[in-house]
Amino acid sequence: MHHGKEIYLFFGKYQGYGLLGIAVSSILTGLMIYKVLSIAKKEEINNYQDFLRYLQPNEIIREVTQIIIQLFLLISFYIMIAGFSAYFSQEWGIPNYIGCAIIIILCYFVLRGNIERLIEVNTFLIPILILFIIQLILKNITAFTLLEKINTSNIYLLAIKDAIIYTSYNSIMLIPMLLSLGKCIKHKRSIIIIVSICIILLTILAISIFGLILKIDIDINKLELPTVYVAGMMNKTYQILYGIIILVSIYTSAISAGYGFLQKYQNKPKQYNKMLVLVCIIAFFVSNIGFTNLVNLLYPVFGILGLIQMFQILKKK
Repeated sequence: MHHGKEIYLFFGKYQGYGLLGIAVSSILTGLMIYKVLSIAKKEEINNYQDFLRYLQPNEIIREVTQIIIQLFLLISFYIMIAGFSAYFSQEWGIPNYIGCAIIIILCYFVLRGNIERLIEVNTFLIPILILFIIQLILKNITAFTLLEKINTSNIYLLAIKDAIIYTSYNSIMLIPMLLSLGKCIKHKRSIIIIVSICIILLTILAISIFGLILKIDIDINKLELPTVYVAGMMNKTYQILYGIIILVSIYTSAISAGYGFLQKYQNKPKQYNKMLVLVCIIAFFVSNIGFTNLVNLLYPVFGILGLIQMFQILKKK
């Protein structure tokens, strides 16, 4: 979300109706969080395998869902690598393949060692990133006066449809994380508090990035990282600081996704190392497709695939 491409893809193109989409997505995400945590507490589930078993008794469908999760983690790894190289290409004119090679090498050595501390960086980085984005929009609060009217028939239905898909693909990664938290929740009131905080934060962050996108004075399709461009419109200091935050965030996210994909091979060192080398080699070629192209194509695809799981969760009583 922090790079702005997702927000434009799912909401920004709808202008004012995009705000409706953000509201729908935030509420739907909150409902998903409530349902998952409630199921986890009631059924005493704290891992994804047991959750899938509860959700879907059919073994074939469970296997298909797990394959989708694995593919999503792998694709997320490639997209983060593409995003890292896109920053250097957009801001410094450095060819994509150089940026790809740098982050792939860094990921390779970290994924061969201890990654826990690096992943924990996100715990401190994400609040800083949220505050930074909110500060940017407060300095550009007049951006919402730039909203344009779209006269397309049933535009609000299209905005709601994309909001559902956006929620769906986010839930693919969100659910395993929520299940790991489920065992820490003692009271149902805690779930309501968590859901309320998440809805508020998601709405504020999405609207903030939405507002920043409105400030862009060139064709946004030509930008890989729209929010970095807006930061640069303010002054060089903002651009550099935000760029550093973005790069560290992308890097730690790449490590998290890569480790999540490789985790099934953790007890087989030789197989783990072979798969790591293969994933890194493929990453170089896939990531050079381009960050924007990967986001535009693959996020909606996984959003549609995730709808099955999302509807299964929502229909549970």
